[in-house]
Amino acid sequence: MSIRLRRILGTMALAAVAGGYGVAVWLLVETTVPSGLDLPKVNVGTAFPASAVDRARDYARVERLLFVGGLITVVVVLGLYARYGARLTRESAAGRIGTGMLLAMLGLGILWLAQVPFGLVDLWWQRRHGLSKVGYLEWIVENWLGLGGEFLFISFAILIVMALAGFLGDRWWILGGPAFVGLVALFAFVLPYLTPGLSPARPALKAEARQLARTEGTDPVRVDVQDVDADTTAPNAEAMGLGPTRRVVLWNTLVDGRFTAKQVRVVLAHEVGHLARSHVAKSIAWYALFALPGAFLIAWLTRRRGGMREPAAVPLGLFLFVVLGLLALPLQNIVTRRLEAEADWQALQATRDPEAAEGLFRRLTTTALSDPSPPTWEYLITSSHPTLAQRVAMAKAWAERSGP
Repeated sequence: MSIRLRRILGTMALAAVAGGYGVAVWLLVETTVPSGLDLPKVNVGTAFPASAVDRARDYARVERLLFVGGLITVVVVLGLYARYGARLTRESAAGRIGTGMLLAMLGLGILWLAQVPFGLVDLWWQRRHGLSKVGYLEWIVENWLGLGGEFLFISFAILIVMALAGFLGDRWWILGGPAFVGLVALFAFVLPYLTPGLSPARPALKAEARQLARTEGTDPVRVDVQDVDADTTAPNAEAMGLGPTRRVVLWNTLVDGRFTAKQVRVVLAHEVGHLARSHVAKSIAWYALFALPGAFLIAWLTRRRGGMREPAAVPLGLFLFVVLGLLALPLQNIVTRRLEAEADWQALQATRDPEAAEGLFRRLTTTALSDPSPPTWEYLITSSHPTLAQRVAMAKAWAERSGP
């Protein structure tokens, strides 16, 4: 085959991939939120209780410092491990793949130790503001035990990557990317079985969920309540699972009387909206769009260490995996904010109660200490949801469009 023909075929292949990505993005960004929806400007000073906003912003200031400090620590620690960790391969007799898995677990262990001080300060700050009831020793033990799940996931990923690299060399990413997507999909499927403290919701909430599912055009949705009040006072809810495992999980701190029945109904409608619009599956699809080029970059950048076939490349691969994830955070947050905004719109359409929605978002400033209008850099890097001010604005916009 001539060089010119290879170039033409290569260009056609790249164009086909780019076109496929373009079509996938176009399909995934479509939402039920009306295009061009004009959100009214919300004055935080008048829309939210002043004392609650002051307390939320006081809490957020330290949280931001801890986030930046933890971020720098992650990059520095893993950068040093990527530079010097390969030397540890000389002392291992666990074989090629076994050594790679050990290096990955050791890197995670070192990273965990470096992050413990930030975690303890964060816990102290949460306890000071009444958000956490966890003891310091208890936090260390539970955090360490929770690290076991990360060890398992990373070890399995390293096993797959190094096994594929043994056969495919630097082209392991062609199958490795889809394998990572499969792992994420498997985790999403089994997550409800891994979530502790779940119990069936009371009959009234089940009836609400059935009615909301009919309104939002989806199959009946299971509702569970998770007991978390021994650890935290913060409210939360989540849509999780795929297919037969899908359900809505409400924290019992959400249904403890601090929120009205109408506000809880808005939360329930929001989570049912996630399931009705297949947001769990869409999140996996978005991950797939990032996974393939991410795997390619890791394969390309680890070639000087012998590629991911060699244990010496594992510390660098771990560093690249984390750094690429951090660099992708702003894009991922754009995606999740669109999904959350659509779920808010679904809830407004289903409940037709913008006043309850506004009351819920105001209440979150007090109960979760959420800053209703954070700095732009924080919003871009860390915010997976629209700001509370934006969510109040959407409720007002819905009311203006829909009338009483």
